[in-house]
Amino acid sequence: MEEKELVERSIRGDAEAFVSLMELHKTSLYRTAFAFLKSEHASVEAVQEVTARAFRNIRRLKEPAYAKTWLTRIMINYCQDELKKRRREPVTDLIPERIAQSGDELLMLEEALLALPDPSRRLIHLKYFEEMKIKDIAEIEELPEGTVKSRLHNTLRTLREFINGKGGRSDD
Repeated sequence: MEEKELVERSIRGDAEAFVSLMELHKTSLYRTAFAFLKSEHASVEAVQEVTARAFRNIRRLKEPAYAKTWLTRIMINYCQDELKKRRREPVTDLIPERIAQSGDELLMLEEALLALPDPSRRLIHLKYFEEMKIKDIAEIEELPEGTVKSRLHNTLRTLREFINGKGGRSDD
């Protein structure tokens, strides 16, 4: 069955046609989600959520020829919403207890991490909270390993300077 026919049948309420339509586009939707969310689990969840949203709103699709564009736009909007939610999450939820023993240290670390730009914070998170190897981080971030190492080094220096400037102590 042709895509246009699947879309038209989906708009008329044919659930089987809708499932076939989503099967046709799920790989593309997954790749879009992964590009934004950088997580296999979050990307699978995104495809599931977008499938549900599309099913509820398929009747709003005016032009069947633009079904893929419509689905992709739903995915992008969903991913952007998820990224906004992540930014609002308190950093303390991301910090393993073994890293900060006292409340003061935890607050100082949280403040220092929030002062970092998003890419630097992401590198720190992947390396120290997710305990990923440089090679894996380089693959995820699509950067050379040397670039990841130098950015981590610079970010750690920035964190040290921030903490020492706030009355922390240097362990150097």
